[in-house]
Amino acid sequence: MKTSSTYVLRLLRWMLPSALAVISFFAMAQPGALPRITLQAGMQLIHAEVASTPDDRETGLMFRRELSGNHGMLFIFERDQPVCMWMKNTLIPLSVAFIDNQGGITNIADMQPQTLDSHCANQNVRFALEMPLGWFAKRGIKPGFKLRGQPFGTAPAH
Repeated sequence: MKTSSTYVLRLLRWMLPSALAVISFFAMAQPGALPRITLQAGMQLIHAEVASTPDDRETGLMFRRELSGNHGMLFIFERDQPVCMWMKNTLIPLSVAFIDNQGGITNIADMQPQTLDSHCANQNVRFALEMPLGWFAKRGIKPGFKLRGQPFGTAPAH
């Protein structure tokens, strides 16, 4: 007669590889799972993942180890509203631009990794765009600058 601990060990040996495969699949699929759009900031094209559901907005760029070049994340909210961002479980420093319905940047904030500090729009907005830290400043993009792209009712120039 087999002991219950032997049975549990055999079960774990059988289940563990399958569980690890499933976890790996979802961990690798997460960054590519969100829809992507192209926005334009002057001559710069921005390749943004779109976080438009409450769950996607809550997760944002958490646990990512890098965000390169002109890649970022556009957060879309249902309506103009007060918006604040924070960096819990976010491993990379980011800059966030808060954006109105017409694509106008209202304000920009720099955010440090793994903090609970709130970074808020200075007025009600419908969008927030996170980019690598300093991305907006390096390109001379400031409040009042207007982004182009489908969510703002204008197409990027090609």
